[in-house]
Amino acid sequence: MIRDTSAQDQVIAAPAGAAARKKLFWLLGAIALLALSVFLLSGWLSSERSVDASRLRIAEVSRGTLVRDAAVNGRVVAAVSPTLYAPAISTVTLKIHAGDAVKKGDVLAILDSPDLSNELAREKASLEQLEAEVARQRILAEKQKLVARRDADEAEVARLGAERILQRTERGYKAGAIAEVEYLRAQDALKSAQIRSKQAAQASGLEIADVGLELKTRLSQLERQRLTVADVQRRVDELSVRAPVDGVVGTLSVADRAVVAANAALMTVVDLSKLEVELEIPESYADDLGLGLSAEVSIGAIRAVGKLSAISPEVVRNQVLARVRFDGKQPAGLRQNQRVSARILIEERPNVVMLPRGPFVEDEGGRFAYVMDGDIAVRRPVQLGATSVNAVEILSGLQPGDRVVIAGTDSFDDAERVSVNE
Repeated sequence: MIRDTSAQDQVIAAPAGAAARKKLFWLLGAIALLALSVFLLSGWLSSERSVDASRLRIAEVSRGTLVRDAAVNGRVVAAVSPTLYAPAISTVTLKIHAGDAVKKGDVLAILDSPDLSNELAREKASLEQLEAEVARQRILAEKQKLVARRDADEAEVARLGAERILQRTERGYKAGAIAEVEYLRAQDALKSAQIRSKQAAQASGLEIADVGLELKTRLSQLERQRLTVADVQRRVDELSVRAPVDGVVGTLSVADRAVVAANAALMTVVDLSKLEVELEIPESYADDLGLGLSAEVSIGAIRAVGKLSAISPEVVRNQVLARVRFDGKQPAGLRQNQRVSARILIEERPNVVMLPRGPFVEDEGGRFAYVMDGDIAVRRPVQLGATSVNAVEILSGLQPGDRVVIAGTDSFDDAERVSVNE
């Protein structure tokens, strides 16, 4: 049996300096651990709350171009959708049904209005009577002209006869065959004939002018009656209701064989070849709207560009209605009343300090933001400017490069400092 070497071991005393170094090493380690604990504890104690980082969304402040826009909803509407009305009290006979495709000029309904038909017959009879009166007036005018010319011609003949008598009398007076009194009487007769001839000529001209004016008056009455007949005839023709455009019959406001009042709505024809988008814009954007602003319309997977072509002058239920007209050819496959979303481009602001938009804008009222300082979110006053769908302008309080909590601040309860745990 082999014996171990335990009998050969000897106890050697440790050097005096080794024990001191070991104690110093452990003392320094304890001090370092205590300092680290104090540092971590002071950071934790300085924050009022502690939140997990997975519940937050943090973004960095940057400088760039802010596109100010507004995201709104709307629907596809027809740019041309005329409503047809009854021209008079009548009975309606419909020739179509709602949803039927029609062409311009197609008869959509027939209206029966006895009152309007009788009015047309009366006006036509009055027209025929005036035409006969005008024809009679033309004959009377010619007769009166002939009488006036005859009287003027007879007065002229009498004047010529008086001149010849005066000439004979003058020769006889000079020859001593006729007394002076006869010569003077012949001169008076000539002057009287000249006066009658002159007045007859003037009377003839006045008579002709008078009959001309009378005929003109009759002709004016005839023309007025013709216009009246044409107007009533137009109203009678409108009893055949025709499609004003190519399209589809929309809403039928009356039933077949119904009696309607004058100016009552009958139906609507929708022109589906010319569609626009009607947007419902929040009242807060009303002051920024203007005709011609660009708009991007999203219709499912389709993207289209257009411009604001009309803006309602009134606010209804805190919204302003606006129309968007497509640039160029309208997208295919659009349907009436189809829901769409749109983005209105209001303006561009270059070289601004901005931050991605998040719920912090509403949570903090746009007056405060939580800026990351290491693992601590510090509440800092800020001033916001223009906002868009995706970004918000920073006027003061933040600098490019700052990291800001843009979502999840609703759980901070307005604490000044919040610890964020990774």
